[in-house]
Formats: sequence, structure tokens, C-alpha cells
Amino acid sequence: MRILTVLGARPQFIKAAPVSEAIAEAGHEEIIAHTGQHYDYEMSEVFFEELGVPRPDHNLGVGSDTHARQTGRMLAGLEAIMLERQPDWVLVYGDTNSTLAGALAACKLGIPLAHVEAGLRSFNRSMPEEHNRVVTDHCADLLFCPTPTAVANLGREGLGERVREVGDTMCDLLRRTVLLLEDRVTAVDRLSLTRGGYALATVHRAYNTDDPVRLRSLMRALGALDEPVVMPVHPRTRARLDEFAIFSSPERTPDNLVLIEPVGYMDMIALERSARIILTDSGGIQKEAFLLSVPCVTLRPETEWVETVDAGWNRVVGVDESSIRAAATATDWPTPPSPPLYGDGRAGARIAAHLSAESG
Repeated sequence: MRILTVLGARPQFIKAAPVSEAIAEAGHEEIIAHTGQHYDYEMSEVFFEELGVPRPDHNLGVGSDTHARQTGRMLAGLEAIMLERQPDWVLVYGDTNSTLAGALAACKLGIPLAHVEAGLRSFNRSMPEEHNRVVTDHCADLLFCPTPTAVANLGREGLGERVREVGDTMCDLLRRTVLLLEDRVTAVDRLSLTRGGYALATVHRAYNTDDPVRLRSLMRALGALDEPVVMPVHPRTRARLDEFAIFSSPERTPDNLVLIEPVGYMDMIALERSARIILTDSGGIQKEAFLLSVPCVTLRPETEWVETVDAGWNRVVGVDESSIRAAATATDWPTPPSPPLYGDGRAGARIAAHLSAESG
């Protein structure tokens, strides 16, 4: 069986690592097409080195652009690859423009499509990611869901027959990575951080970064916390900080903000694991925080990972400064460990087995 995997952004490399390993173990051929949506070293290349994901067979090198132009270029490039390689399945991950382009290309060509991390819903239609998820799910022939909540969402949309609940592939990888960190010098060591002595923040969603009012509010809130706040700065965020002159000189950066370049997967997990609290607009980092039993404050008006909120480990506050401070300084968080809501670490193997069975 020949599987074409479409990747393009940092979270997708993470989600794909356990699945690629399972596909190889099952004896199937995997062709990886990298759209180039993320294209610098720490956002892309380092993940192939650290995670063991096979290097791409095709790289479209699309880079940044408007949503329409970026998706259109990906769609044309992926269609050409699919016509050339004739895969039995196309496999897409998550909710990015790369996901949408892969789904549309496969659907138009009549190639069976599988969506990993299907069924998530934030119900915020102002976010491009929400539209990407919904369209991809309705194009897909197999919907690999991480949770019962995702299964229920798809059932309400009439897609239940295509659903397979497999668990979360990010849980697979994180379990293994935590063990590897014990003998590794990480960003925590290089930055001389004390475990439990800092907050970790990430801001990258266009919903926050492309709105100067929201971005200023977030930066003020982070800068007002009474502890070091380590923030790996996404390329989009750095560009907007400059464009909106939020930190027009180093002297204006709040003393507690430690702005660093993006880091690789292992360094990020090390930073998350040792943080007192995490503040983020990333869906994946919300989930990693939960898996690591670290309190999380979500800098968005909603989350697709509702289980983390229901379990008490995640508080959704948006960009209101007083709400962010209240959540970040709260003392009534649950006692570790967090409950096992995202599977047993074998989601990748289940996905490979379902693909084999469907092609049998």
C-alpha cells in the first residue's frame, strides 16, 4: 500500500512521527509531501532530525502568503504529486492550510483521504482553522478521532460511519520524549531556569497576532506577571511585534519577558514540563500541558480541547488582561497527575492498522 502524507507546519510533524513509524513497521510505502508552510530550521527541519520522521520526498517550498494564495499554490503542487505518485491513501493532519489543500486535492482526484485529529470543533467561525477542520472532515473517507468528544461532534454532522476513535498521536510521542529528556541538556539548562520558577508563553494564531489591539493586550498581560515569562517567538508574531511597534526598542520590553527564538520539539517539551504555568493560544500546547500535568491558560475565547477544561487543567480567558492575570496567579489548580484522556500511547499503530484493513 502506498500512502501520501501531507505535512507543512510544526504540529503536523509532531503528530505524524508515531504514524510514520507504524506505517513503516506495517511494511507500507510512505511518500511525504512537505508544503513548506513552515520553512525555517526550528519550525520545520529540526523536527525531521529529532523525531525520526522520514525526510520529505517532495517539498513545495510555498512559504508565507495570504490564505488564498498559499492554499492555492499548495493545492496545485499536491495535485501534481498525487497524479505522479498515484497513492492508495492521502493522509492529512490537523487544521492548517496544508491540511485543507491536501484534502481538496485528494477529494477532487477521487483518492481515498484519511484525516488524523478529526472531529475537533472550537465553534469559532472567525478562525481559519475551524473552517479547515470542517471542510477536511467532510471530504475524508476515514476520520481518526482522538477523543469521544470528537467522535460525538462528527456524529452530529452525520459522519459517524467514517469515524475511528484511535487516541491522540501527540500522546504517543510525548510519552517517549519525556523519558529521553532525563539525560539531555535542554533549553531549561541553557537559559538557567528553575523548575517551577517561570511561566511559558506562546502566541502565534493569526486571530491574536494580526490584530494590534489583541496582541498589545496579550503582551501587556504577560509583561505584568510577577515572574519570568519565557516566550519562544513564532516568526509571524515577531513580524507583527515589529509591524505594530509593540516593542520599538529593547528598553521597552518588560523586564520579566524572556523572548527567545523558536525551539525544537524536545526543548519545547522540556520548557513545558518545567514551567509553573503555560499561557498559550496553541491547541497542541494546551494538550501537551495537560499531558504533563502543568496548568494552562488559553489565550483565546474558546478551545477545541474541551476535555482539558472539564478536567480543570485549562482555563480559557481570551485576551482580557485582568482575566489572564487572575488565571495565571490562581492557586486552586488540580493536583497532579492529570487523568488519562488521550489514549494509551498506541494511536499511531491503530491508524496504520485501520488503513491496512480498509485497503485489504
